[in-house]
Amino acid sequence: MNGLLQTFFINIFVKKGEEKLLTLGVNIDHVATIRQARRTVEPDPVSAAVLAELGGADGITTHLREDRRHIQDRDVRILRETVRTHLNLEMAATDEMIAIALDIKPDYVTLVPEKREEVTTEGGIDIVKNLDKFIAVVDKLQSADIPVSWFIDADEKQIEAAAKTQAKFIELHTGKYADALNGEAIQKEFIALQKGTQQALELGLRVNAGHGLTYWNVYPVACIEGMEELNIGHSIISRAVLVGLERAVKEMKLAMKNQL
Repeated sequence: MNGLLQTFFINIFVKKGEEKLLTLGVNIDHVATIRQARRTVEPDPVSAAVLAELGGADGITTHLREDRRHIQDRDVRILRETVRTHLNLEMAATDEMIAIALDIKPDYVTLVPEKREEVTTEGGIDIVKNLDKFIAVVDKLQSADIPVSWFIDADEKQIEAAAKTQAKFIELHTGKYADALNGEAIQKEFIALQKGTQQALELGLRVNAGHGLTYWNVYPVACIEGMEELNIGHSIISRAVLVGLERAVKEMKLAMKNQL
């Protein structure tokens, strides 16, 4: 998003007020992707998490997939012992993953959809379709003091269903906003994120967001009233290849304040 268009969205669609505290969760999955490409031991995502925290990350996010495409079970166990901020474990709502979460006890889990053929998570999970099952999943996890977040699209029915599960959080999927190619499309998706955030807050949900956010499109989303945390991975890791991970995280924190 160019600077002129970004300024337009801030002036027109974002309420002015005091700067709020918005946190950054750094997703380290792509460090493991590089490691797994050679089936070797480096780069180490656990070391990356340490550097991310040194750079100012407020949390570490990692996705243990059923196919173990990048992050491995051992990574998650070591992260649980070493992360000093908070650990957000992304996972599918399967019996295997629930058992792992109950054993490891991350600070919270984000339930996401999975398809083995996908390159990355392509959209939000469908809570409406599986509401009864998902109510039981949330109850099982939260009864063990593991707060649950749903990774969902900014869709009114999905947000309502998320509230019905009694989850504590939602994470709004920002992929459509990030992929929008013109001003009209960006505006449409941005407004959807605003409305979704407001709806969720009214239903008692806390709101995070993520997917496809970069140094150049993050600021408008960071300005949405009521947003608590942005989870960002690919853009930060891509930048880290050039400038180092600590600096890449610091720069994203600045971008979230439009100070980069």
